[in-house]
Amino acid sequence: MRRHRIMALLIAILVGSGLAAVFMPAATAATADACTSAPNWSAGTWYGTGNVVRYTDGKYYIAEHDNPGYDPTISTWYWDPYSCSGGGDPSPSGFVVSESQFNQMFPNRNSFYTYSGLTAALSAYPGFANTGSDTVKKQEAAAFLANVSHETGGLVHIVEQNQANYPHYCDWSQPYGCPAGQAAYYGRGPIQLSWNFNYKAAGDALGIDLLGNPWLVQNDAAVAWKTGLWYWNTQNGPGTMTPHNAMVNQAGFGQTIRSINGSLECDGRNPAQVQSRVNSYTQFTQILGVPTGSNLYC
Repeated sequence: MRRHRIMALLIAILVGSGLAAVFMPAATAATADACTSAPNWSAGTWYGTGNVVRYTDGKYYIAEHDNPGYDPTISTWYWDPYSCSGGGDPSPSGFVVSESQFNQMFPNRNSFYTYSGLTAALSAYPGFANTGSDTVKKQEAAAFLANVSHETGGLVHIVEQNQANYPHYCDWSQPYGCPAGQAAYYGRGPIQLSWNFNYKAAGDALGIDLLGNPWLVQNDAAVAWKTGLWYWNTQNGPGTMTPHNAMVNQAGFGQTIRSINGSLECDGRNPAQVQSRVNSYTQFTQILGVPTGSNLYC
């Protein structure tokens, strides 16, 4: 993600009236009590990405894409099942990776990257590692953390190490410019968010002024994790799908690599980097007790 430009995805969706609505990754996120506060699904009601509803069969679904009230059991591109326990309460842990497993994955991690910071960030994208079967949930968590491990040297590095690159990440063609400074938008956080336009887009989605204060990503663990989850759940990057959709739809771990840094690594450009990501993913799926699935490479 460090050296390629990420552009926001715009998809025109034709609704029943014939009017076109524009899809943008929504900032709306379900809260920790998403299930207990979820409204009953209603046909024809507009739902934004991240909204959780209770269907007529008593089961819960989360909107993976904005939609004008499509049926969750039919329009599976727009909706995914949402897991609750205890008759409607979210799972107690909130994450399929326990703290001990997290520590096992990252034995040398920087103290900045806290498990509590990660779990605090999950509410921003409640579909993450909470969609599909238990196996798919754990595979997605392992895939995210494997890519994170590669980007940060095992959760050791908070900021990009090559400071000579720092001034390169300001695109002055953007109307908002670089208010924090020419060299303020270097790689930070678990997926090394970089470029002023990415800080702007991530900040807008999360409701945080990251364009004006990009240092939040290196000073606030929850914000750092949220930027990683923002990219994972909403950005295609140089790929054709978000990393989240790659795992949920079983396109394979290789497609997550393509979406994160495929322009520099995939199709034989840097097989050693790809192998590093695959090795981490294989290790993490073993820790979580699930198979890797197919299509590991890109």
